Amino acid sequence: MTTVIKVGGARAVDPAGALSDIATLDDDGEDVAVVHGGSTAVDDTLERLGIEPEYVETPSGVVGRFTDAETMEVFEMVFGHLNTQLVAGLQSLDVDAVGLNGVDGKLLYGPRKSAVRVVEDGKKKIKRGDHSGTIKQVNGDLLESLLRDGYVPVAAPPMAGADEGREARSASDSASGDEPGAEIVPVNTDADRSAAAISGELGGTLVLLTDVEGVYEDPDDPESLIEAVETSEEWTALEDAAEGFMGRKIMAAEEALDAGADEVVIADANADEPILSALDGGGTHLYQEALQ
Repeated sequence: MTTVIKVGGARAVDPAGALSDIATLDDDGEDVAVVHGGSTAVDDTLERLGIEPEYVETPSGVVGRFTDAETMEVFEMVFGHLNTQLVAGLQSLDVDAVGLNGVDGKLLYGPRKSAVRVVEDGKKKIKRGDHSGTIKQVNGDLLESLLRDGYVPVAAPPMAGADEGREARSASDSASGDEPGAEIVPVNTDADRSAAAISGELGGTLVLLTDVEGVYEDPDDPESLIEAVETSEEWTALEDAAEGFMGRKIMAAEEALDAGADEVVIADANADEPILSALDGGGTHLYQEALQ
C-alpha cells in the first residue's frame, strides 16, 4: 500500500516537517509518493510581473483560476521551481526523490478545456482561451516502477492535455505507436485533484496537508474538529461544514475514495510530525464506506 502525501502551496504552510516525515517513512521501507501545490506562489509571481490573476466562478459555485496563455507560462515556471526545491530538500534528507510533472510520461493525462462555463454578474457565460484540463488517466506503471526501484516520486501539475474532441489514450497505447496522438500541451489542473487521481490509482492512504487542523463542524470554532467520517450521514454533514478552499479538498477526497483509495486524511501541515501524526489519528479521516 502506498501513502500519497499532498503538500499544500499556501503561504502559511512550511514543508519542512512534511519532508522530515517523508524521510522517516522512506527509511522504514514504506512506499510514499508526493504531490505538491503552489497556487500562492503563482499569484505572487504574477503580481511581481504586473499580471493580475483572474479567478472565475463555475455554475456549481466552485471558484478557480482562469489560466490564459500568459498565466500558463508563469504556472510552468513556478511549479518547476517548487518541484526542484522539494526534491532537493528530500535529497538532503537522503531520500532518493525524483521530480515529475504531469506531462512526464503522461503521468496525468486528459482533455484540455479551452472554454469554460462561468458565472459573471449572475449570468452564465462561456469564457474561451483557458489552459486547464480534466485528468482522465494516470500512468500508474510509471509511479509503480519508481517505487519498486526505491525512489520517492514528487509530482505536480501541469498535466498533459490533449485537444478537445480527441479521445485520451493510455500511456501504453501511446508508447506502442498504434495510432497518431492528439497534440499534447501542458495545461493547469488542481493539485488536490491530481493527488486524488494518483492516490486512487495506487490505492492506500491519501494525506492532504493544509494550513488548518482538519475540517471543522463550525469553521469559527477550532474545538469542533470532525475527526472521522464513516457514514453517508456524516459525509453530508462534512460537505455542509466545508467552506471555501476546504470544499475543493472534500471534492478531491471523494474522487480519491471513488477511484480506489482506502482512506483520506485532511491534516495540519504545520503540526509536529504532520504526516506521522495524521496517520496516527490526527486530522479529519474520511473512509470509503461513507460514500456507500
